[in-house]
Amino acid sequence: MFRSVRHMIYDLIEWRSQILSGTLPQDELKELKKKVTAKIDYGNRILDLDLVVRDEDGNILDPEQTSTISLFRAHEIASKQVEERLQEEKSQKQNIDINRQAKFAATPSFALFVNLKNVVCKIGEDAEVLMSLYDPLESKFISENYLVRWSSCGLPKDIDRLHNLRAVFTDLGSKDLKREKISFVCQIVRVGRMELRDNNTRKLTSGLRRPFGVAGTCA
Repeated sequence: MFRSVRHMIYDLIEWRSQILSGTLPQDELKELKKKVTAKIDYGNRILDLDLVVRDEDGNILDPEQTSTISLFRAHEIASKQVEERLQEEKSQKQNIDINRQAKFAATPSFALFVNLKNVVCKIGEDAEVLMSLYDPLESKFISENYLVRWSSCGLPKDIDRLHNLRAVFTDLGSKDLKREKISFVCQIVRVGRMELRDNNTRKLTSGLRRPFGVAGTCA
């Protein structure tokens, strides 16, 4: 409700500026005033405030100069207009919800949750562990990589993420479920020297990425 009222107030501020500018033709000014009064009446209704009775030009009726019957009829007309607006808003919201549900039903989305506990592999240097989903029949990856940087000590490089290495592969639709096979592939890339036995300091290199190992399982 707060967001709805805030949006209406922004509209009223903008329309008030247009009215005070004095640049609008008479017909446009009259239509804009009707929009302003309709918006105010609608806002009062959703806030459970009193309904202000107006004439055809949007001016507030003076009860001292207007008969009781005229006030009653004007109140009926105003109430009917506000109720029609509420029903229209409700119908639009329902249509949006129905369309959204139909869209989700037509394109269901699934997810795969992965929790990396440990990397049991004697690497000897820092490494990058990449996990992804792969279609072996089409020979292509069907997801992005989940990357974990692993240190030579056998722990994550970011020690704060210890026991909290989790990832979710999202947006897996019905097409993916119909695949004959899906493989979960884990690649290990060693990051360091060209050769682990390279002890010659003059030939020592660092920071090179070399494929080290791969593992996978099919579903």
